Amino acid sequence: MIKFLDLFAINQQYKEELKKAFDRVLNSGWYILGSELKQFETDFAAYCGVKHAIGVANGLDALILIIRAYKELGVFNEGDEILVPSNTYIASILAISANNLIPILVEPDIDNYNIDPVLIKSQITAKTRAILPVHLYGQLCDMKMIKEIAEKNNLKVIEDCAQAHGAQNISGVKSGNFGDAAGFSFYPGKNLGALGDGGAITTNDDQLAFTIRALLNYGSHAKYENRFKGINSRLDELQAALLQVKLKSLDHETKRRREIANCYRLEIKNPKIILPQVKLEVAHVWHLFVVRTADRNHLQQYLTNNAIQTVIHYPIPPHKQEAYPEMNSNSFPISEQIHNEVLSLPISSVMKTEEVTYIINKINAY
Repeated sequence: MIKFLDLFAINQQYKEELKKAFDRVLNSGWYILGSELKQFETDFAAYCGVKHAIGVANGLDALILIIRAYKELGVFNEGDEILVPSNTYIASILAISANNLIPILVEPDIDNYNIDPVLIKSQITAKTRAILPVHLYGQLCDMKMIKEIAEKNNLKVIEDCAQAHGAQNISGVKSGNFGDAAGFSFYPGKNLGALGDGGAITTNDDQLAFTIRALLNYGSHAKYENRFKGINSRLDELQAALLQVKLKSLDHETKRRREIANCYRLEIKNPKIILPQVKLEVAHVWHLFVVRTADRNHLQQYLTNNAIQTVIHYPIPPHKQEAYPEMNSNSFPISEQIHNEVLSLPISSVMKTEEVTYIINKINAY
């Protein structure tokens, strides 16, 4: 069976370095908010080209904390609206409702699956305070147009970069450095994955960063002094040390993902299969390689029978989830079509060329 994602093989590449990082943390005697976190935050901020990177417990917390900080600063209020894609993973939407703001779903562009900037304009109301674009599957949204819309309407832009570590535009600006703030996930399966949960916030806003650092640590800047009713959401020393190791090879791993994606895009010739569209190679880091087909379940079973593991990202659109009954009757036909047709093929930095060729041949024979 060709695994969808072989995390064991991915991490085995760094086995000795990871062991050294573990020993360094173990022997330090300091396991929370220490020098390993500071170094990773410095390194990740430099990688993204931003002033601040702030380690947090996970990607969902990253988005929740950004919105929460804007509430504390008086920029957002309960009942305000944030525009978010209707076909995203539900975490993007949970972050909004967790802060008692209202998610307004916007349909994506069917060709690239990212939020459609043209449709954003029609959803802006007097209550709109922000746009939350999601760089879905690893491809940058049209940030030029989104930023223009935001500036014209005095809106904040909060990037969801959970799947897009290192994606960049033609000028070399990376994800996490387009909006006012951004949330990243280091879930093990991400392109930059920890060996547990983890996340980060990036921003160039000093005041926002200062507020977030307190909120993630019980609302405290100084021990036992609590300015806010904060939470506990800290990236621990061990995960920070392990991420430092893997960050050094992120671009190399992305290069291999792009090679595989290019093979898929050039060599899959089956007319039943709709391939992903890409405007700019460097703008896509291929966290997922997602195809569409009319009978997705049949294709998935066929590939399983041929020892190819695939995953559906995602089978149920957010507005049809039980968690949001108030949205269940809404109609988002493009999102519904996407969720009914998508299938993610194996892609990772450790895939062998013969595995890629085998997958291509089996899909062309479908």
